[in-house]
Amino acid sequence: MSESTLWTLSIAAVTGGTAVLASWVTSRGSTRAARIQAETAAETQRRERLRESRRTAYLELIEQAHRMGELFWEVSDVLRQPAADADTAALQRLSERQTAEYATLRRCVRVVELEGPRPAAEAALVVQKSTRAFHAAIQQALHAGADPDDWEAAEQRFDAAYSPFWRALEAFVDTAREAHQGP
Repeated sequence: MSESTLWTLSIAAVTGGTAVLASWVTSRGSTRAARIQAETAAETQRRERLRESRRTAYLELIEQAHRMGELFWEVSDVLRQPAADADTAALQRLSERQTAEYATLRRCVRVVELEGPRPAAEAALVVQKSTRAFHAAIQQALHAGADPDDWEAAEQRFDAAYSPFWRALEAFVDTAREAHQGP
């Protein structure tokens, strides 16, 4: 074998080895890049699903709070009647509706607590707690009977509950907006 043949074979072996090594390095790099891309896509999808589930939970709570607000207006109409003319049967039906609506609100709050983040969950709980004054005023009116003073006190107590309720809802909306627009 001549020296040039040996030299050519050596160069061919080095070139082939380099090609195999380059192919292996490229393959590892491509595999790593594909894995990073897949992980990034999965994380983006996870974030988007979380964002949408939070948005849905927030909207359901806001809608339920508005339904309760409408119910509270109906109760206000009954409470504005003089005690002697008051329809306690209607007030009792509204009280039962309020209990059912509260159960739905409580479920919505629990979903927000689950979805988070903590500031939104805490604000949702404040909304839930702000409905207690309405319930207490309805119960006071139901037990007032025809006593005008007790009836008027219940009406005033009920009307005083609106501002804290709407403030709590506004605070929740602001907190939910911040959470929704955050990272």
